[in-house]
Amino acid sequence: MQGVFLDADTVRPDELDLSALNALLPHWQCYRHTTPAQTVERLDGAAVVITNKVVLDADVLARAPDLKLICISATGTNNVDLAVARERGITVCNVSGYAGATVVQHTLALMLSLATRWYEYAADVRAGEWSRSPQFCLLSHPVTELAGKTLGIIGYGNLGRGVARVAEALGMRVVVAQSLQGAAEQRGRLPLTHLLAEADVVSLHCPLTAQTERLVNRSFLAQMKPGALLINTARGGLVDEPALAEALRNGHLGGAGLDVLSVEPPPADHVLLADDLPNLIITPHNAWISRECRQRLLDGVADNIRQWQAGTPVNVVN
Repeated sequence: MQGVFLDADTVRPDELDLSALNALLPHWQCYRHTTPAQTVERLDGAAVVITNKVVLDADVLARAPDLKLICISATGTNNVDLAVARERGITVCNVSGYAGATVVQHTLALMLSLATRWYEYAADVRAGEWSRSPQFCLLSHPVTELAGKTLGIIGYGNLGRGVARVAEALGMRVVVAQSLQGAAEQRGRLPLTHLLAEADVVSLHCPLTAQTERLVNRSFLAQMKPGALLINTARGGLVDEPALAEALRNGHLGGAGLDVLSVEPPPADHVLLADDLPNLIITPHNAWISRECRQRLLDGVADNIRQWQAGTPVNVVN
């Protein structure tokens, strides 16, 4: 039985222990990257495929007759045509829960960076501003104390709950938005409009669906408190990016910290990469990239293959 990893560089396998994965199949072919034109050829003869972002659509699946198992080395499944895979008897599994600690850490890092403006002060030091200062400290950028402030969380799964715990340890008050999916347990949760009016920081942890696409639009931003901060470590499509740029430029928002954009990698002329946007931090979708996190991800992929081989597949998404 042959296996293929189509985009191995998405996890930097040279830094990880692959022994569990290698023990499962006698033949693995790992490709650093795979273009759409290369996908079908590289699936030739493969029974098991690992993909992070390579698209396996209906046309590709129709031309991969030996394929039996698709392992998505991520949680999102939008790069695989699940309905066609099911029709063709191909099992599709994903991995969830592997990135909790790392994403929570990154979310708080963005929040703290915006509140303390340390990145701007560090740049000032390197530029010699401190050396030229007539006094012992610089006071050129406003700093916000998070203790006593209100954090509004939209999406209260494992990640949202993890961020809430750390925020409470900082002395923040945490409020949670009512589920947009109409979850049964809504006690203590606020309608979105109430949350936006109260929150000094809003952090997104909800999935990207037809209901949540561009959730953060002009109306949403206008309802946020003046000077509030926005954090998004979830999905770029949750945010209307031109509207966010406008809210930053006109000073309504105090800042934004993003780890995701609607197009990744973004074009050089992306609206949020403009030089004149104040207190905006964008990191390149790396909230999840700690070595520990990537190892848990690959271990999860290996376990999905092992369980499938045993006839008891887990984490099946189709």
